[in-house]
Amino acid sequence: MLTSKQRAKLRSMANNFEVLYQVGKSGIVDTIVKQTEDALEARELIKLSVLENSPYTAREAADELAERTGADVVQVIGKRFVLYRRSTKKPVIELND
Repeated sequence: MLTSKQRAKLRSMANNFEVLYQVGKSGIVDTIVKQTEDALEARELIKLSVLENSPYTAREAADELAERTGADVVQVIGKRFVLYRRSTKKPVIELND
Protein backbone atom coordinates (compact mmCIF):
# COMPACT_ATOMS: atom_id res chain seq x y z
CA MET A 1 0.00 0.00 0.00
CA LEU A 2 1.35 3.38 -1.01
CA THR A 3 1.33 6.46 1.17
CA SER A 4 0.10 9.77 -0.23
CA LYS A 5 3.69 11.07 -0.47
CA GLN A 6 4.82 7.97 -2.37
CA ARG A 7 1.79 8.21 -4.66
CA ALA A 8 2.55 11.89 -5.36
CA LYS A 9 6.17 11.08 -6.21
CA LEU A 10 5.10 8.29 -8.59
CA ARG A 11 2.48 10.53 -10.22
CA SER A 12 5.08 13.18 -10.93
CA MET A 13 7.45 10.57 -12.38
CA ALA A 14 4.74 9.14 -14.66
CA ASN A 15 3.65 12.56 -15.87
CA ASN A 16 5.83 12.48 -18.99
CA PHE A 17 5.46 8.76 -19.72
CA GLU A 18 3.86 7.57 -22.94
CA VAL A 19 1.02 5.04 -22.84
CA LEU A 20 2.58 1.58 -23.00
CA TYR A 21 -0.50 -0.62 -23.52
CA GLN A 22 -4.17 -0.17 -24.31
CA VAL A 23 -7.16 -2.14 -23.08
CA GLY A 24 -9.45 -2.61 -26.08
CA LYS A 25 -12.70 -4.30 -27.01
CA SER A 26 -11.49 -7.76 -25.95
CA GLY A 27 -11.05 -6.43 -22.40
CA ILE A 28 -8.43 -7.74 -20.02
CA VAL A 29 -7.20 -11.02 -21.44
CA ASP A 30 -4.28 -13.16 -20.30
CA THR A 31 -1.92 -11.62 -22.87
CA ILE A 32 -2.42 -8.07 -21.57
CA VAL A 33 -1.92 -9.33 -18.00
CA LYS A 34 1.34 -11.06 -19.01
CA GLN A 35 2.57 -7.99 -20.91
CA THR A 36 1.72 -5.77 -17.95
CA GLU A 37 3.57 -8.08 -15.53
CA ASP A 38 6.64 -8.08 -17.78
CA ALA A 39 6.57 -4.29 -18.14
CA LEU A 40 6.16 -3.78 -14.40
CA GLU A 41 9.13 -6.06 -13.70
CA ALA A 42 11.28 -4.15 -16.20
CA ARG A 43 10.09 -0.57 -15.52
CA GLU A 44 8.20 -0.65 -12.21
CA LEU A 45 5.97 2.28 -13.27
CA ILE A 46 3.80 2.14 -16.40
CA LYS A 47 0.97 4.10 -17.99
CA LEU A 48 -1.92 2.40 -19.76
CA SER A 49 -5.13 3.56 -21.42
CA VAL A 50 -8.60 2.25 -22.12
CA LEU A 51 -10.04 2.58 -25.62
CA GLU A 52 -13.59 3.82 -26.26
CA ASN A 53 -14.78 0.37 -27.36
CA SER A 54 -13.54 -1.36 -24.21
CA PRO A 55 -16.10 -2.93 -21.86
CA TYR A 56 -14.13 -1.45 -18.92
CA THR A 57 -13.86 2.04 -17.52
CA ALA A 58 -10.35 3.21 -16.70
CA ARG A 59 -10.96 2.65 -12.96
CA GLU A 60 -12.28 -0.89 -13.51
CA ALA A 61 -9.37 -1.79 -15.79
CA ALA A 62 -6.83 -0.31 -13.36
CA ASP A 63 -8.29 -2.17 -10.40
CA GLU A 64 -8.49 -5.51 -12.22
CA LEU A 65 -4.98 -5.30 -13.70
CA ALA A 66 -3.57 -4.21 -10.34
CA GLU A 67 -5.23 -7.16 -8.64
CA ARG A 68 -4.08 -9.68 -11.26
CA THR A 69 -0.49 -8.40 -11.34
CA GLY A 70 -0.01 -7.50 -7.67
CA ALA A 71 0.52 -3.84 -8.52
CA ASP A 72 -0.72 -0.61 -6.94
CA VAL A 73 -2.93 1.87 -8.78
CA VAL A 74 -1.11 5.19 -8.65
CA GLN A 75 -3.59 7.34 -10.54
CA VAL A 76 -6.61 7.22 -12.84
CA ILE A 77 -7.38 10.25 -15.00
CA GLY A 78 -9.90 10.09 -17.81
CA LYS A 79 -9.09 7.05 -19.96
CA ARG A 80 -5.54 6.65 -18.62
CA PHE A 81 -4.13 5.04 -15.52
CA VAL A 82 -0.74 4.41 -13.92
CA LEU A 83 0.37 1.22 -12.17
CA TYR A 84 3.40 0.62 -9.92
CA ARG A 85 5.00 -2.57 -8.66
CA ARG A 86 8.50 -2.81 -7.21
CA SER A 87 10.79 -4.99 -9.30
CA THR A 88 11.91 -8.20 -7.64
CA LYS A 89 15.16 -8.40 -9.64
CA LYS A 90 16.36 -4.83 -10.22
CA PRO A 91 14.51 -2.19 -8.18
CA VAL A 92 15.10 1.24 -9.67
CA ILE A 93 12.55 3.54 -8.04
CA GLU A 94 13.38 4.33 -4.42
CA LEU A 95 10.34 5.16 -2.29
CA ASN A 96 11.38 6.44 1.12
CA ASP A 97 8.58 6.94 3.66
